[in-house]
Amino acid sequence: MSEKYLKEYEAGYTPKLVMEEASRCLLCHDAPCSKACPAGTDPAKFIRSVRFRNFKGAAETVRINNILGAICARVCPTERYCQLGCSRSGIDKPIDIGRIQRYVTDYEDLLKMDILEKKPSNGKKVAVVGSGPAGLSIAGLLALDGCSVVVFEKDAKAGGYMRYGMPEYRLPSSVVDKEIKRIQKLGVEIRTSTKVEDLKKLQKEYDAVVLAVGHSKGKMLPMFEGHRFVKTAVDFLHDCKKKKGNVKVPDNVLVIGGGDVAMDVVTTLKLLGVKQVTDVVYETFEEFRASKKELMGAQEQGVSIMDGFVPVSLKGKTVRFTHRFVPSEVKVKADLIILAVGQATEAGAFGLEVNKLQEVEKVEGNLFTCGDIYKGGEKTVVYAVRSAKEVAYKVKKYLGGK
Repeated sequence: MSEKYLKEYEAGYTPKLVMEEASRCLLCHDAPCSKACPAGTDPAKFIRSVRFRNFKGAAETVRINNILGAICARVCPTERYCQLGCSRSGIDKPIDIGRIQRYVTDYEDLLKMDILEKKPSNGKKVAVVGSGPAGLSIAGLLALDGCSVVVFEKDAKAGGYMRYGMPEYRLPSSVVDKEIKRIQKLGVEIRTSTKVEDLKKLQKEYDAVVLAVGHSKGKMLPMFEGHRFVKTAVDFLHDCKKKKGNVKVPDNVLVIGGGDVAMDVVTTLKLLGVKQVTDVVYETFEEFRASKKELMGAQEQGVSIMDGFVPVSLKGKTVRFTHRFVPSEVKVKADLIILAVGQATEAGAFGLEVNKLQEVEKVEGNLFTCGDIYKGGEKTVVYAVRSAKEVAYKVKKYLGGK
């Protein structure tokens, strides 16, 4: 059943459909959709270009404003951001901004457009630790400004969670490869299979160092620790991506968690042909953390979702849950249990103080943080791009730029 896992879940727009969708735009003067985009991709401008058949102009807007535009087009929870602000919502439904952006970046790729132009060398050397969305974004932005940038990645391939965590049906590896090549074309050097052990040594060798290691480690609840039939969502998704869906999974799987990662897990399981997938969630549906799009996708696949329950004990392969508000309990027996209860960073291994949100509290000298471990914002690709923009400005200011 790996064929379903490898095929993009949502079809892209045809030229006719993208024009029809763009024609619904109200051409707002002070567009709320653009204000609501964390990365500042300016959807109002590129949708206006599409509406008037200026596809090259649309591609330029996306790429100049968002260095990972093709990835964000596929994985950004747009209903929380740009589409939430869409004025069209008051008439019928918001414009599908993500799919329009996907069409524009696919058009850019088809024409092999080379939009980004770097400045002459400024003689500054910058090291970036981690090649996830934040690391790649800030590497590209600093390279555009004329810095010599080296990215250090402990895994065999660059991309971080985009490469090893996001399911193939949602974010094809081929799209990640193309975005990385664009950044390498700017002169960024990526050293894979290279684990940084000593940040202070790196700080002496480079004018600035950016730590962008992300939240790469799945959390494990104490009661499940050490059980061979229990996996973290991070490990499961990594295994599926690495083996291109060719993994053996039992026909009865229990998933615990209700965020976007949990939805990735349950949908992946169904696409792999698992008959019974049960998702038990701490939050009620009113509190649900996953995007509506991901939740609806899971429900369409036939995932059983029970909301408002807390795991209290594990006996054999049976987990007992109690409801948070109603005096009731439920027992679920499964051959595999997957925990999607949050992720943690390994930044503490560098001797840095990490808070409860898994963000680095303080850095000194020429060291900067970016992405998931950077304070503020959601842990999404689009916020990784936003943080990269903010931190790139700080780095350039520190290096003496204007």
